[in-house]
Amino acid sequence: MESNRLNGRTALVTGSTSGIGRAIAKALAAEGAHVAVSGRDAGRGAEVVDAIVATGGRADFVAADIGASGAAARALAEEATRVLGGRVDILVNNAGVYPSGPTADLDDASIEALLAVNIRAPHALVATIAPAMAARGEGAIVNIGSWIAAIGLGGGALYGATKATLEQLSRSWAAEYGAAGVRVNTVSPGVTLTEGNGGHREILDAMVARTPAGRLGTPEDIAKAVAFLASDDAAFVHGATLAVDGGALNTYAG
Repeated sequence: MESNRLNGRTALVTGSTSGIGRAIAKALAAEGAHVAVSGRDAGRGAEVVDAIVATGGRADFVAADIGASGAAARALAEEATRVLGGRVDILVNNAGVYPSGPTADLDDASIEALLAVNIRAPHALVATIAPAMAARGEGAIVNIGSWIAAIGLGGGALYGATKATLEQLSRSWAAEYGAAGVRVNTVSPGVTLTEGNGGHREILDAMVARTPAGRLGTPEDIAKAVAFLASDDAAFVHGATLAVDGGALNTYAG
């Protein structure tokens, strides 16, 4: 266990059976939170839970396909609340899809998936979970955005738009729920190496070659930022977008 900043708290992390979400689940558990690991693949979910438990943490898997419908996202919120003992103290909207390509070639199924997973699901989860947080007078919501939300990227128009939308939702939710003790913020990752994009390593390395950090991000880099925003160390942080991108956005984009 790394520390106890989140000792006694509960957390739901969507899309946490792999990549950045998995690292976030492990980081929150290492800080003392009881984590609901969520995704579509029960086998991978069990592996994440087992890894957390093996290091002394607490975790349970809750299966969900949050892109299927708003009802599916609300059902996840309700089941995670039950599994976590009646409350969700921390919600991390990490799950996302990123079909890309020329605008004219993006098919309806890809468009619907981007809107359903990247926008509708977080909205449904916050609508279900945030009021209970507000009633208790405390809670933390962290949305995972992207540096792409702030630049023009050919071939990634709609993906970038969904992440920009999520950042705006964070600001509006911070205004809506902040007075009741619920903090809402965004972590905006830069180019991050995961198992999903490892096959394009040369392209990724070229993208970050002239950034201040000069390297790709890791899922753990993002997870540490999420853990900070979920903790009381960020008690005065509301509606912020924390760029965890190796300096890419503010010093180099292209």
